[in-house]
Amino acid sequence: MTSRGRRSLLLAGATTGAFLMVLGISPTASAATYYDVAPGVQLNVRRGPGTQYPIVRTLPVGAKVAIYCQTPGETVTGPYGTSNIWDNIDSGEYVADAYVKTGSDGYVRPRCA
Repeated sequence: MTSRGRRSLLLAGATTGAFLMVLGISPTASAATYYDVAPGVQLNVRRGPGTQYPIVRTLPVGAKVAIYCQTPGETVTGPYGTSNIWDNIDSGEYVADAYVKTGSDGYVRPRCA
């Protein structure tokens, strides 16, 4: 690889890392673990951590999600219990943790900034 090609790759990596930090997500968080959404559930993805926020999209049955960070919000009851934890799965996109099989009743990822 040429020196120019290496510089382009380094710049692309630095730009991506800076963008993730602006979103409040550390660059290493991009290597998130994927978690199963509850079986048989089409899960609403919302703009914020509560059902009062607009639905951005709906995940299909059998979906897996990468959780980048978690934040407290509205308390929701789902297949995995009752929780006020909401999972950030993309920029400005949240799902209720009570519908995601994380294996824990508490936080499994860092708190959102």
